[in-house]
Amino acid sequence: MLKIVSFVLVNYLHFYKTNFTFKTIVVARMKISCLIFLGFWALVSCSPKNKGKTYTIAFSQCVGGDQWRQTMLAEMDRELFFHNNIVFLYRDAGGNSETQVKQIEELVKHHIDLLIVSPNEAKPLTPIIERVYDAGIPVVVVDRRTNTNKYTAFVGASNFEVGQNAGRYAASLLKGNGNIIEVTGLPDASPVIDRHNGFMDIISHYPGLHYLKKIDDNSKPFTQVETNTLRDNKNIDLVYAQNDFMAFDAFKICKSLGLEKKIKIIGIDGLPVRGAGLDMVANKNISATVLYPTGGQEAILTAVNILENKPYDKENQLVTTVIDSSNVRIMKLQSEKVISQQKDIQDRQKTIDKQILITRSQSAVISFITLAFILTLVFGGVSFYYLRENKKINGRLEKQNVEISRQKNQLVEMSYKAEQAHQAKLNFFTNISHEFRTPLTLILSPLEDLMLNPKVQVSTRQTLQLVQKNVMRLYRLVNQLMDFRKIEFKKMRLRASNNDLVGFVSEIVSSYEVLAQNKHISLNFFSSERKLGVWFDVTMIDKVIFNLLSNAFKFTKENGFIHVTISKNEEYATIIIEDNGIGMSPESISHAFEPFFQGEYENYKGTGLGLALSKELIELHSGSITVKSEKWKGTLFEIQLPLGNRHLKEPEMIAVPESSSLITEDARIYTTELHERIQNPNENGQAIAEKKNSILIIEDNNDLRNYLTNKLSAVYDIMEAADANVALQTTFDYVPDLIICDVVIPGKNGLEITKILKTDVRTAHIPIILLTARGDETQKIEGLKTGADAYVTKPFNFNYLKETVNTLLNNRQKSKEHYSGEVMREVKSTVSKKTDRKFITDFCAIVESNIANDAFGVDEICIEMSISRVQLYRKVKALMNCNVNDYISSTRLQKAKYYLQHEELSISEIAFKTGFSSATYFSTAFKSKFGLTPSDFKDKKLPEKKEV
Repeated sequence: MLKIVSFVLVNYLHFYKTNFTFKTIVVARMKISCLIFLGFWALVSCSPKNKGKTYTIAFSQCVGGDQWRQTMLAEMDRELFFHNNIVFLYRDAGGNSETQVKQIEELVKHHIDLLIVSPNEAKPLTPIIERVYDAGIPVVVVDRRTNTNKYTAFVGASNFEVGQNAGRYAASLLKGNGNIIEVTGLPDASPVIDRHNGFMDIISHYPGLHYLKKIDDNSKPFTQVETNTLRDNKNIDLVYAQNDFMAFDAFKICKSLGLEKKIKIIGIDGLPVRGAGLDMVANKNISATVLYPTGGQEAILTAVNILENKPYDKENQLVTTVIDSSNVRIMKLQSEKVISQQKDIQDRQKTIDKQILITRSQSAVISFITLAFILTLVFGGVSFYYLRENKKINGRLEKQNVEISRQKNQLVEMSYKAEQAHQAKLNFFTNISHEFRTPLTLILSPLEDLMLNPKVQVSTRQTLQLVQKNVMRLYRLVNQLMDFRKIEFKKMRLRASNNDLVGFVSEIVSSYEVLAQNKHISLNFFSSERKLGVWFDVTMIDKVIFNLLSNAFKFTKENGFIHVTISKNEEYATIIIEDNGIGMSPESISHAFEPFFQGEYENYKGTGLGLALSKELIELHSGSITVKSEKWKGTLFEIQLPLGNRHLKEPEMIAVPESSSLITEDARIYTTELHERIQNPNENGQAIAEKKNSILIIEDNNDLRNYLTNKLSAVYDIMEAADANVALQTTFDYVPDLIICDVVIPGKNGLEITKILKTDVRTAHIPIILLTARGDETQKIEGLKTGADAYVTKPFNFNYLKETVNTLLNNRQKSKEHYSGEVMREVKSTVSKKTDRKFITDFCAIVESNIANDAFGVDEICIEMSISRVQLYRKVKALMNCNVNDYISSTRLQKAKYYLQHEELSISEIAFKTGFSSATYFSTAFKSKFGLTPSDFKDKKLPEKKEV
């Protein structure tokens, strides 16, 4: 309430401070009234409600007619009472599997959040349960299992354990000697089979116990068969009935034959309802009953935990116990107490709900009265405040005007100082650019002498060519900066001559044909004129065309196009350079010709001088340059040069070009680079000799990539990629042993590539070295957080990089040998082909990711690898010299061995995490493999043997 009033006051006062006319005051009061109304509405509507999300849970029961399943439903209703955000839908299939399938399909159409199902039969219900699970709906299976592992959780007791409990009690009751008959339900039902097997598992250990006969309810008539059996076999000591009502039928038959005191009777279920198992034991109709919990409460609790993303167990096995005369009274009292408390809770909740309704009504009335009173005070206070404040407004405005004038003068002074600082920076760069020329010349001249020396080896000559090329690039960048400063100080002069613009541009375009072929870009030149005489400075226009074409190739992906078109009208010659590259946003277009603007693409940034210099050079020709672009669709630059020479002054014209060739230094340097690429083609993708380890180099700079390839190819199998897409595809196809990746590359940057590879199970093991020019600690930490194994800053020492590569590969090998079994240590030395190594990597990754799945086997591997069983067996046998199942078993045991040494887990938990169906089987397999049981191995904590 106070927050609403404070909000109203603050907004009202702020409005009066900034608005002074009568009209605005009226508008303000209208706005304030709306705010107050909204605040009152929010206050009244904010009554205590359940703010949690509402979920819909559906329960499909196989049959609901018997008391056991009615008890299950009653337990669910009791638990649902504590979760008022659950909508519960119930369907009873009446013991018909086909009906149950249709009911589940109908429930799914209601957009349920979770399905609880007690399947009538396993085989018919398995497909529909799998479809529901695959549709993303959690499935909780209750009481009976299906033939699939596609479920979220299972809740139920073990019928085998129930049979064992009955067997133990029978052996104790008869003291190890006596004759037993068994009364069962349907002979093919899985609960009947499991209860019988559990019972027999126990009594088979007692030679004095004799199992005489099993009677099932298919007998006609059932009770008559049982009567005849009890009457004809006088030596029967105990009847084992598979539910309490069969046990009660046996009691009535024994009583009719006068054998009720001689023959002991054991039932199953132990329901707390009247006339059921607990009453039968209490009334001494039967000797004991084995509690078979329904799991209704547990099913609802598990479902709620799943929906609310709380921890839950996939397998929830309920505890069973024997109820006899020694504990039946306590069990009945507990059951009656629970039911009584539940009823009391429900009555109290109804009373609380009534009180909540009364409280809401009273709160609304009180809030309305309080708000009305506060509004009266607010409007009175605001009116008084306005009268006072209005007198001070003029004085404040005068003070504000004085302050604004002072700030304006400060801004002017700061702008002047900023401009001086800017000019000082530019002068510094200009002066240092002049200084760069001398050492560059001293580097270039001796370098040319070395390259002409016939005694220099071929490999050394290639390195010198790389140095020369990059010196020329640096020389060109220095010239660009100096040209820009000359234009700023009006010191650059035109030296225009009458030239054929078509031939000039065509010659420049042709120098890019090799690059276009290498990048699979369609480069076309169109002209409406065969020859077109235009007065221009060859050196300047060459730089403009060269810069625009270089940008077009930089921003155009493979299989794109670049079109250069020349046309003319009465006044101008027009050059259009168009591409279908990544384009520019409207904001980038508005700043495209500003000096040092680098655009929005981190991976494509340059100096930011090229377009600004191009614009200045075109304007020196009294021409214009414009840009049209649309993001992800392409860019079009249009240059207009005036025809004739009327726009030129006499000192700006010369008779003929100063160079015999129209293509200037920039184009010649670039053409030289292209010829070098043709003479020394990239060997990526060609057949290369297999070596011990493979390295993928991801670098968009061709020179640096070729340099690293030449240096490392003598020892390693090298693969190359110039952008993110090729890099990811190559990694997933060939799975290299190590990756060297530049941070700034086209497409996804190096950090994003590292994150993708380190979170994919196929490539997470690959060591990654990041190369970058960013050397501060924050950026290094950012790189290492993505999962990179090393971070090398440019410029780097090659020996340091080489040792980093060797160390990471050696550490990776040691790690693999430590955690792999005998098979994988042999595979590395025998398999050399990339495709075979990829097969083994994929195979091992699938096994590793499914190690906790006890149902995982050959069929699942075949499906994931899209290969037949025969091909899988042959391939694994040929490459790894072992059987598929043996490898899976060996991997599980090696993983279990690791858990025993390094994790504080129980034997059962380790067995479950490594895919063994039982702790007993796990112990047997472990001892067979390592000669010790898991318990002995864990207690002794023996050091792991190095297996040869």
